[in-house]
Amino acid sequence: MRNIPFETVKQKVKEACIQANLILGEDVLESFRNGLAKEESPLGKEILEQLIENARIAREEKIPLCQDTGLAVFFVELGDQVAIQGGLLSDAINEGVREGYKEGNLRKSACHCFTRKNTGDNTPAIIHLEQVAGDKLRIVFCAKGGGSENMSRVTMLAPSDGVAGIENFVVNRVWEAQSNPCPPIIVGVGIGGTFERAALIAKKALLEPIGKRNPDPELAALEERLLGKINDLGIGPAGLGGRITALDVKVLMEPCHIASLPLAVNINCHSSRHQEIIF
Repeated sequence: MRNIPFETVKQKVKEACIQANLILGEDVLESFRNGLAKEESPLGKEILEQLIENARIAREEKIPLCQDTGLAVFFVELGDQVAIQGGLLSDAINEGVREGYKEGNLRKSACHCFTRKNTGDNTPAIIHLEQVAGDKLRIVFCAKGGGSENMSRVTMLAPSDGVAGIENFVVNRVWEAQSNPCPPIIVGVGIGGTFERAALIAKKALLEPIGKRNPDPELAALEERLLGKINDLGIGPAGLGGRITALDVKVLMEPCHIASLPLAVNINCHSSRHQEIIF
């Protein structure tokens, strides 16, 4: 059995919260540059240039990429040969969030649903835990903003709707969202499982690097078709018109009940902020 100290997990989570909000991933930056080459709208090009400049300023001056520093969402893979020494894993993550958002001067967005009173420290974090074989602990932190999250949807299609129904729902959701999720966006699509599982894998799909295709050829082709259709909508950067509405589309699929076809669309804004920690 491998023991990982509580304090070590807390410290790494704290650092991840800060770094994710200050430094945009190279895959996202590269997608901005690629978008500049493909964008036909002069205004769209200008917006993409501003996003690149914004990322530079955030990185060099150590200020958040966006004022919405998101709810803290974690995908955790815990090896069956790993034990957290000195406390609970969930407590270590929440303590890391609490300290990271305070020390990083990051906006606290967690509040009571009815009174809207802020919790004051951006906790509790949203933690999705999966047990896996081995002696490794993998934690992926996502700062998920409210604007893009609000545009996400889950539906239960009829099995007869098939792939065409899936494509129609995804593209229509983006069209209905327009500028609200801060395009250019990344679109996560979860197919199968159950109502709640489809939503979870749609969000998990967003963790994949931009430009990386699903290893399943059928799903890879679906990603490409959806990306093309979404970029044909003309919404463009910041919703002001143009070719680059989406930077990428990611699809994950799992088996579902014979009577169902669950489908979820989880949209991420252009500021796709992730940090991976491996112990």
